[in-house]
Amino acid sequence: MNEKYISELITKDFRIDGRKLDDYRKPIKIEYDISNNAEGSAKVTIGETEVVVGIKLGVGEPYPENPDEGSIIVTAELLPMSNPKFESGPPGKEANELARIVDRGIRESKCLDFKKLGIKEGESCWMVFIDIYPLNDAGNLIDASALAALAALKKCKIPKLDKDNKVVVGEYSKDKLVLTKEPVTVTVWSLKDKIFVDALSEEEEAGEARLTVAISEEGNINAMQKGGRKALSIDDIDKMVKLAEIKSKELRKILKW
Repeated sequence: MNEKYISELITKDFRIDGRKLDDYRKPIKIEYDISNNAEGSAKVTIGETEVVVGIKLGVGEPYPENPDEGSIIVTAELLPMSNPKFESGPPGKEANELARIVDRGIRESKCLDFKKLGIKEGESCWMVFIDIYPLNDAGNLIDASALAALAALKKCKIPKLDKDNKVVVGEYSKDKLVLTKEPVTVTVWSLKDKIFVDALSEEEEAGEARLTVAISEEGNINAMQKGGRKALSIDDIDKMVKLAEIKSKELRKILKW
């Protein structure tokens, strides 16, 4: 669709699918425990955008600078089945950026207490592998992926360990992963002095600047990531953050089960 046409609509407070600038698509839906083989899993649907996140826990060696802590590793795989613009092969720029933004929201919010992921100081720890798989990219993969990652973490089981601290495949302890914070991520786009959320793929192509904000349940800003070709002023950022704060409350309600 012509970017000029989309720009003209946005400047008049219209969108190509009839939504208001501050509306998310419907339905917004979370499905939990969709995989029998993952320690935690969830599928998020926002309109026609669908993302699956699976979590596996493995025993690894802690980093020397944090010998009593575990960590997270976030990856994203963008396949042609979700959007023809993606190509098969190693993760590209978009996949790496998506993974980095989701990682930052979890890490900087202190969503997980990494010290509680330690097993034996200096020798072993839990590594939490968070894998993102978009099934259909109709826009706003960032918010859908971050929400799916958080939902999967909330339901994540901890595997049993044997006497040598090796995972017992298929067996789980009574414990679940403990989340100390629940950051909700909202991406706000800017175009022609207008701001809007939950951009369609066509709107992302036309958008001038993007600001992704991870916000805790207390309303604290845990992380921000700027994208797009245009610089943002302090006033722009202030407006976009305020809109993100409002929309994060709406998304947070969907996390309740």
